[in-house]
Amino acid sequence: MAGPSHRRNSVGVDIGGIVVGGGHPIVVQSMTNTDTADIEATFRQVAALARAGSELVRITVDRDEAAAAVPHIRDRLDRAGITVPLIGDFHYIGHKLLTDHPACAEALAKYRINPGNVGFKAKRDTQFATLIELAMRWNKPVRIGVNWGSLDEELLTRLMDENAQSANPVTAAAVQREAIIQSAIGSAERAEELGLGRDRIILSTKVSDVQHLIAVYQDLAARCDYALHLGLTEAGMGTKGVVASSAALGILLQQGIGDTVRISLTPEPGGDRTTEVRVAQELLQTMGFRQFIPVVAACPGCGRTTSSTFQTLAKEIQDHLSASMPEWKERYPGVEAMSVAVMGCIVNGPGESKHANIGISLPGTGETPAAPVFVDGKKVATLRGADVADQFKQMVADYIEKNYGKSETMAAQ
Repeated sequence: MAGPSHRRNSVGVDIGGIVVGGGHPIVVQSMTNTDTADIEATFRQVAALARAGSELVRITVDRDEAAAAVPHIRDRLDRAGITVPLIGDFHYIGHKLLTDHPACAEALAKYRINPGNVGFKAKRDTQFATLIELAMRWNKPVRIGVNWGSLDEELLTRLMDENAQSANPVTAAAVQREAIIQSAIGSAERAEELGLGRDRIILSTKVSDVQHLIAVYQDLAARCDYALHLGLTEAGMGTKGVVASSAALGILLQQGIGDTVRISLTPEPGGDRTTEVRVAQELLQTMGFRQFIPVVAACPGCGRTTSSTFQTLAKEIQDHLSASMPEWKERYPGVEAMSVAVMGCIVNGPGESKHANIGISLPGTGETPAAPVFVDGKKVATLRGADVADQFKQMVADYIEKNYGKSETMAAQ
């Protein structure tokens, strides 16, 4: 039967009411790129990411001013009715910031710790221990996130030396992957020794190469049952970042690996940060793991569709559905599972329209200027005239109100 492999068993972790792992739906998360010390800018971006559908949002906490701002950002979000949990991203001095700013430690729903830069030599163990003790004091989960750009050099050097002396040495890349995995699992085991429960630990092992990412997560998944955060670090800008992330994460998800995902896209100058949220949602929805927004099927166009009407209508419908979803989630429960078809000619148009909940087959070049509309597989109307697009959009709105409106749902119960 077509479908992904059985989902890997993992220990569920509660992050401010959002459960990652343990068989729960795969969670979408994102990260701000504002200066966290700028309360207003960070509040606005967190709010935008949450409205776009990010279920967790990570913010950088790199200095005292940023740590001091966190509780104020949380308060602003709460007053606005935005409940998305905030994750603090800590490097180098996280132990000090959480100690000196207890309001920050309390306001965050999770701490992200990179074992490669919590400290060096003798300080590493004590500073890591302090972070874990603070997580336990405030009853917060942690993500132990290893990144090959900041890997523990002592561990990597030791493994490289051992490999060089081995009778059957492996490649340097394989040694590096092993160092990443050992750093993650070893840090998690140390956190457990300090008293942090397994249900408070998430692991990630991020690299920027697609094949290495797949390999490292396959090995990690086979060696532990911690919840796993998936992400291709430094994926890049535009289509490169989208394709690379989707290729890597798509393969892992198909294999049943991964409990939460972040698509790390470099935005265009002045670009929309919420793009990474939409890409993550589209990846999960396309693969059949979750439904976030009604699907709009539209043909790519060919010589039979010289008119751009179907393209314009498909975009208008898609944009309208995307913009409306934050309100519709409350007003029309289940609407995210709806499908719409906007087709451009008679070849595949009627067939695709019949498969959708509501679909329209617009006339192609040289075809009769009429557009049949199908609702749940049955032809219900034929639209004509210059305002076909507006007529169809109204039919879509009527369909949603009739089939997903709360009053109809309540009446049917």
